Amino acid sequence: MNWRNLIILSLSILVSNCTYSQQEPKNKNMEDQKKSDVYSRTDTSKVNLTNEEWKGRLSPEVYNIAREKGTEYAFTGKYWNSKEAGTYYCAACGNPLFVSDAKFESSCGWPSFFEPITKGSVIYAPDNTHGMHRTEVMCGRCKAHLGHVFDDGPPPTGLRYCINSVILDFDKAKEADKNFKGKH
Repeated sequence: MNWRNLIILSLSILVSNCTYSQQEPKNKNMEDQKKSDVYSRTDTSKVNLTNEEWKGRLSPEVYNIAREKGTEYAFTGKYWNSKEAGTYYCAACGNPLFVSDAKFESSCGWPSFFEPITKGSVIYAPDNTHGMHRTEVMCGRCKAHLGHVFDDGPPPTGLRYCINSVILDFDKAKEADKNFKGKH
């Protein structure tokens, strides 16, 4: 690898701080993705399927992120700069993950949140791939890979959950919900 390519690669890692390996999305219209038979926004029971079972239930794009720990390109996901009020759910199983009140602009190119809806909405695992020490964030219900969490976020938590748009479903808040100012 020549010096120019090495410098470009190093800068891209430093700028994104979210990923090193990225997959080109095959279908940018995620509205077409199919919902699996385990998808539910109300069922809280854990989902334990093999990757082969998931492959038959998820679109290729969602499967790549959720089960193969893929990553969409920065600034290409449909939610990275969204400012709409609402709730974000796991696209694999429907588990509620984040609310828009916890979303902030981080300039990393992926949707960023400072906290999940509940402590059990997400789970964590060490990720030492690509020579980096990061913390992987997974869905608390189905263990789908969502992204990573970093300690450079805003108050009150100081955390930045850097999440792939592909693994998120969004439900826009109703007008009555937008005016509610309660704990999420």
